[in-house]
Amino acid sequence: MTQAPKIGLVSLGCPKALVDSERIMTTLRSQGYSFSRDYAGADVVLVNTCGFLDSAKKESLEAIGEAVGANGRVIVTGCLGVEEEMIRATHPSVLAVTGPHQYEDVVNAVNLHVPPVPNKFVDLVPEAGLKLTPRHYAYMKISEGCNNRCTFCIIPQIRGDLVSRPIASVLYEAERLVATGVKEIMVISQDTSAYGLDVKYQSSKFRGRDIEARFQTLAEELGKMDVWTRLHYVYPYPHVDSVIPLMAEGKILPYLDIPFQHAAPSVLKSMRRPANQVKTLDRIKAWRAIAPDLAIRSNFIVGFPGETEEDFEFLLDWLEEAEIDRIGCFEYEPVTGAPANDIEGIVPDELKRERYERLMEVAQDISAHVLSKKVGRTIDVLVDDVEPDTGRAIARSQWDAPEIDGTVIIHEADGIKVGDKVSVLVTESDEYDLFAVPSAVAARDDLKPTAVAS
Repeated sequence: MTQAPKIGLVSLGCPKALVDSERIMTTLRSQGYSFSRDYAGADVVLVNTCGFLDSAKKESLEAIGEAVGANGRVIVTGCLGVEEEMIRATHPSVLAVTGPHQYEDVVNAVNLHVPPVPNKFVDLVPEAGLKLTPRHYAYMKISEGCNNRCTFCIIPQIRGDLVSRPIASVLYEAERLVATGVKEIMVISQDTSAYGLDVKYQSSKFRGRDIEARFQTLAEELGKMDVWTRLHYVYPYPHVDSVIPLMAEGKILPYLDIPFQHAAPSVLKSMRRPANQVKTLDRIKAWRAIAPDLAIRSNFIVGFPGETEEDFEFLLDWLEEAEIDRIGCFEYEPVTGAPANDIEGIVPDELKRERYERLMEVAQDISAHVLSKKVGRTIDVLVDDVEPDTGRAIARSQWDAPEIDGTVIIHEADGIKVGDKVSVLVTESDEYDLFAVPSAVAARDDLKPTAVAS
């Protein structure tokens, strides 16, 4: 039996890039390739790059250089691949360069430089494909590209305009994931709430039914499956209101990842973002009236060109009034080719850092207050890790996405396994995490919640 060629993989960037890596791996595995966990054991190394920010480009170039130095045979793909000249000028020895979601091109490049060795006894691929996430959760990409033209972003230049997948394809993928043990699906794209717009909401057949490719319809169909459904990168268009009742009914998770980026009208206008912050506040209040458990996460940019102290103070006040549950923050960074580079009013680096720190203090206070209200509740959580030596398990609630939000730390977690869905009593909270014990333990010990962070 001839040994299968081994592929090394470095995957950088966002969850959307991670899904690209999974698709590439699945195709290569079906062709007879295997995978190496280190550079030394690989016949060729794939580096899936990020090119969103100049700092991300630098990180990608460094990763390519590390792979070249450790292995020597490197194929580059991903967002930075659109800048092939820069890559080859920095690393002239790379074997091939392809752009984002060019799955066929990158696989062809691997085939060319390391031909496959087909073997019907080993060329087995799981029905749901290969995954880079734990078995119990998965990212599911519903579209490529974006129709928005935000001044700080070059994603449309890299990945093109919106291209939605047929809804039947998405739903069959979700079914396959659930069948293989996935308990949480995170729906991702550049603009999830614009799903189907490019194809005029064209219908396709799923289980013998004609179903339109609409954001609400997708949420409704996923809500019928036995899986946690979490919505990421949702722009607050008016039709988003229609999915809130599904959250109240427990069909999908009461969680929205909304990229607000800022709240001050003048900054939003410069960013070319929706600028009606009053209406947005009203809608958030209306959403929570329908689904009181709704958690909203968002990222914000401080130090955008032209941002004044008044704008920044407006943002802080808005965050507190909106009570955004999970807040991420970035200091504005120029991106080569972005229109924002031409906006006047550059904010000094030291002022950007000061505003970042002030915003994160407010974010911490909001989070501590929100989480304190969970103490005493019995909730379901999904277990991501176990620590047998300490008797603890690390889990997430319906309000926590993996890697970006908080955790639920379970004490007295004997017998709990990774991937379990467990009922727990929340006993304490701090600025970012909840602490709990299994409901059975709480009932046995007649446990009463104690310390509460506020």
